[in-house]
Amino acid sequence: MELKDKLVSSFLAFENNASIDLDSSIHDIRTKAINNFETQGFPTKKDEEWKYTSLRSVLNHDYSIFPKASSNIDLSDVKKYFVHGIESYKLVFIDGVFNSFLSDATHDGLDICVMSSALSKPKYKMIVDNYFNTIAKEDQSLANLNTAFSKEGAFINIPKNTVVPKAIQILNFSTGTEKELLVQPRNLVIVGENSHVQIIERHQNLSESNVTLTNSVTEIFVHKRGIVDYYKVQNDTENASLIDSTFVSQKQDSIASVHTFSFGGKLTRNNLEFYHEGEHITSNLNGLSIIGGKQLVDNHTLVHHKHPNCESHELYKGIFDDKSNGVFNGKVVVEKEAQKTNAFQQNNNILIGDSAAINAKPQLEIFADDVKCSHGCTIGQLDESALFYMQQRGISKENAKALLMYAFANEALDHVKVPALKQKINQIIAKKLNVDLEFDL
Repeated sequence: MELKDKLVSSFLAFENNASIDLDSSIHDIRTKAINNFETQGFPTKKDEEWKYTSLRSVLNHDYSIFPKASSNIDLSDVKKYFVHGIESYKLVFIDGVFNSFLSDATHDGLDICVMSSALSKPKYKMIVDNYFNTIAKEDQSLANLNTAFSKEGAFINIPKNTVVPKAIQILNFSTGTEKELLVQPRNLVIVGENSHVQIIERHQNLSESNVTLTNSVTEIFVHKRGIVDYYKVQNDTENASLIDSTFVSQKQDSIASVHTFSFGGKLTRNNLEFYHEGEHITSNLNGLSIIGGKQLVDNHTLVHHKHPNCESHELYKGIFDDKSNGVFNGKVVVEKEAQKTNAFQQNNNILIGDSAAINAKPQLEIFADDVKCSHGCTIGQLDESALFYMQQRGISKENAKALLMYAFANEALDHVKVPALKQKINQIIAKKLNVDLEFDL
């Protein structure tokens, strides 16, 4: 049975196992979503938004849809994937199931807990009903699939006038208990007026042998003058694939920043969409990809400017080695009413391997006449004259390459506001470059 048919036929059994009131509005949303997915199916290269990325090899597995959390995981197995050196709340999920022993949730003046808990309590369920699945469009089949099958994920509700004192880490681990596993986490983040939060998200396969497909959806609502810094660290095993869809809705005077660091995994597809629902909004999108082998990273972004006097700043950089492939499709839409918009987009790429490739498609759709908008894209190789110059001064060729690549990537790190996270990402970069840079990162 094909995966699509298996998922559709398993929907009712999933709902019965999800411990959710079938008379609730969530049931209606789920039913509509699975019907949409049944009609749409999985995207193929015939779809314009997927013309450079094929899911065929990823979908050709008999995934388990009802995973059970492993009881053999303790702190020593996952500790190295945490960001240390900072105080943080932690929400840890093992094979899609919340692990309270490894987590540090709270309801002390703010809500940092899990979706299942929020749905089981009338106070929080009302909040979820008001926000759940209100940003994603109905024609997005993978978001529909997640909506239909999501059982667990992070529920973060920050009340107004609150600066969250600690960062929040959302960590999703796959153990290998199931040889072929499909997990679909769902995160809902609500940032109240005048509030500020920093969130770090990571998906990690703990086994080198099992095949994991993660279809994740995150909805972020930022109210007036709210600030959110969201960091995604993607450095998974060669048998892990990630489809990550993040939707951001911003109100007046808010600032939302999403930083995506893609270093590992078989296939990584990031769908990132921002929607402006007021004036004087700022949106920041930053991404860095460093991959090799036959890996693929596909970044699809959208910023929809609907109101005047708003800004968006977008910078994506990529380093591609061996037979790896990168895709960048960045779209900025400026509606007629969105006068005085400033929208800037830049995509820069370096190809190291002779067989590496990047498909870049920056797009601007501007219907206003009083705006400042620009986009740029570069694709090239390392500067041979710079390499020669550094070698003449006693720097080995490998270290010279690494230093040039680090300098190229460093601009994407300038926007990381959590020092401990910045250090960890630097360590990952050094490992990806496979050299000792011999200076403190």
